[in-house]
Amino acid sequence: MSERTWEGPSALERLRILREAKSIAIVGASNNPARASYFVATYLLSSSNFDVYFVNPRETEILGQPCYPSLADLPVVPDIVDVFRKHDDIPEVLDEAIAVGAKTIWLQLGLWHEDVARRGEEAGLNVVMDRCTKVEHARFHGGLHFAGFDTGVISSKRQLTSR
Repeated sequence: MSERTWEGPSALERLRILREAKSIAIVGASNNPARASYFVATYLLSSSNFDVYFVNPRETEILGQPCYPSLADLPVVPDIVDVFRKHDDIPEVLDEAIAVGAKTIWLQLGLWHEDVARRGEEAGLNVVMDRCTKVEHARFHGGLHFAGFDTGVISSKRQLTSR
């Protein structure tokens, strides 16, 4: 992987992207509960107000929802294209996102592609890379502290118990 020179949107800009979005297309969605895309999809369906769409040409249904072969086959233009694909597939996903008129391309944790960031921004898209939509949504909606930690009380002090 090459040196990272691109700077992504700030926390406030990511919050704006998520607040303005109504729909998310998960490209590379999987029916396998062990895959990150499945976990993120489960969270988004149960804990967000997004209309969630799945894109994977090898699946017909995921989590009881229809799965589409491509972004062009979706019944809506997704606000966010959430990418769970390998590095070499990302430019093609960007081309599809631009072609359908998506507002944001969001590369999940571990995904970084400088050329995609540059081309996406040149095409007018918001670009987020190496961030998880589930983590970011939870952070901004009370599930995680702004710094990324669970807001539940954690203490090293022994709790007093009545015996």
